[in-house]
Amino acid sequence: MPVGLFSMKSPGWCGLCLIGFLSVAGGCAIGGWCAEPPPLELKPIIVSKSTAPLFNSYAVGALELPFVPFRSAVEVLSLTPLDLQSRSPHHAVQTDFSLRGSSFQGVSVLVDGRRVNDPQTAHHNSDIPFTKEDIGSIEVTPGVSPALAGPDAIGGAVNFILKKPRKKALVFETGFGQYETKSGLFSVSEKNDLIGIRFSAEHAESKGFYTDTDFRKTTASLASEVTLPYGIYDLSFGYQEKEFGAYDFYTPASGFLSKEWTKTCLLNAGLSMGDDITLIKPHFLWRRHYDTFMLDKTQVRSRYLNHHRTDMVTPGLYLQKKTQGFGTIGLGCEYGQERIVSTNLGKHNRTHKSLFLDDRKDLSERISLGASFRADEFGGFPRVYTGSGSLSYEFRQAHTLTVAVSRNMRIPSFTELYYNDPTTLGNADLLAEKSMNYQAGYAYNREGISLGMGIFFREEKDLIDWVKRTAGQAKWQVENIAAAQVLGMEGYSKIRINAFVTLDCNYTYNNKSLDGRGYLYKYGPNYLLHLFNTSVFFHLPFGVQSVNLSYKKKPGRDGWFLLNSRLSRSLSKHSQIFLEVTNLLNVEYQEIAGIPQPGRWVEAGMRFEW
Repeated sequence: MPVGLFSMKSPGWCGLCLIGFLSVAGGCAIGGWCAEPPPLELKPIIVSKSTAPLFNSYAVGALELPFVPFRSAVEVLSLTPLDLQSRSPHHAVQTDFSLRGSSFQGVSVLVDGRRVNDPQTAHHNSDIPFTKEDIGSIEVTPGVSPALAGPDAIGGAVNFILKKPRKKALVFETGFGQYETKSGLFSVSEKNDLIGIRFSAEHAESKGFYTDTDFRKTTASLASEVTLPYGIYDLSFGYQEKEFGAYDFYTPASGFLSKEWTKTCLLNAGLSMGDDITLIKPHFLWRRHYDTFMLDKTQVRSRYLNHHRTDMVTPGLYLQKKTQGFGTIGLGCEYGQERIVSTNLGKHNRTHKSLFLDDRKDLSERISLGASFRADEFGGFPRVYTGSGSLSYEFRQAHTLTVAVSRNMRIPSFTELYYNDPTTLGNADLLAEKSMNYQAGYAYNREGISLGMGIFFREEKDLIDWVKRTAGQAKWQVENIAAAQVLGMEGYSKIRINAFVTLDCNYTYNNKSLDGRGYLYKYGPNYLLHLFNTSVFFHLPFGVQSVNLSYKKKPGRDGWFLLNSRLSRSLSKHSQIFLEVTNLLNVEYQEIAGIPQPGRWVEAGMRFEW
């Protein structure tokens, strides 16, 4: 099925109205690693068969990550239709994900195609323990998702694809900024005929823009790729620890000076064997996460100092074969365990068994069919069957229509099942959340231009949310809501205006209705009614500048515009300086009502690469 992938491969973007101001502020921009900027490299729109039955998906590639005005790969996702619901956005200290009006629990998060959703709470899903030098690209798949995405893909999926260590490289970067912000990055890669290996380390810290918003974040990773006679073996390990002030992070507008510490370990190993006809991929993933949360750090001996440790262990096997009569058929199975040891939630263990099948078949040069089926069984919950089907038709050259339908599910987190503190109360009797997704779209793809639009409808059953029956109720109680519906549309455009300018725009509209029942919802109304972002790559004679403008509007609240920009300047073949400004217009806004966000934040630094 033809799918337009947003592979934004220019070295930077620019806003015409800000060129003069930002050029004076930053000196000039970068054109790669040479003293004289090279010609702008713009990768053409990719039109290819995709495992995702979508009229569009979105990808941010490795060339953008060093040049956009964000300090982490997670922040870069704000260039896509993914809603980043940040509590502390800088360096991705704490961020939730939402797609097409889903709750923050309703997005499947993958690393190299393997699910890493935190079983304690999705508030930790953005704890990706790899540096920005380790991320090769990020794919966002809204709505109907393939069977490989697994549970939790109520609104869609996000896949962080790690960069393979296939060349020798040495990178050193340092930065500083407002609020005593400091950061440093080191990465070294070695490669010979059979083995590639990379080690990376990154650290960032700040006093914070507001009371109780300080943070410290350290990340280290090791990646390897070994070419064997019978295939390629990949092994990656990442470690990350954070310490941050958590002012009202989970108790908006309550005035709690909170503190949180997290540690994340992720081991991901896989073997790829086969040829153009047959593929065999055994894999193994282990994720351990520590979380310590203090509700009120002003109390020396706080009763509510919670310690949690979770483990996910997921071995699996995927087989794929190209056939004459049935197209490309894939068959996979997984067996996993999720465990938690917690001072608040107790000790719990649940197994996870899954079997999934996907198939793609070209009926002709213009018509393609896709289908997937998945069965998941979590300990303590009935078996759930999910799947998807899609049909795409290229009715004229470069013009494609797509229709798709899918059924998705998610299992309650351990927090939803067992948590208890002065403001929230879990519910051990929760049912699995299920949804039906329907969508139709149109896409136009040719060299230099990609356009698309679509409509979607999602019906959710047994939706899980924290609610109060009356405003005076002391605690938020988690419940299964009978039903919810989301009706919306998406549109995108990517236009290569000339050899120097590329324009990208995304727009998403969501209209979500919740079962009334007189409930007050903690998370339900926090979806985006309107999300618009536009970015421009502009290559100038003296360098490249990147500018991003975004607009968000949530139900019952005023919308807000954010403007971000980055400038870079080459000092030599191997060095550059950079200047980044986020929230350039110093807008006051709150991603989550009651939790203040930073105003203008300026950071600068140097980067060396050999």
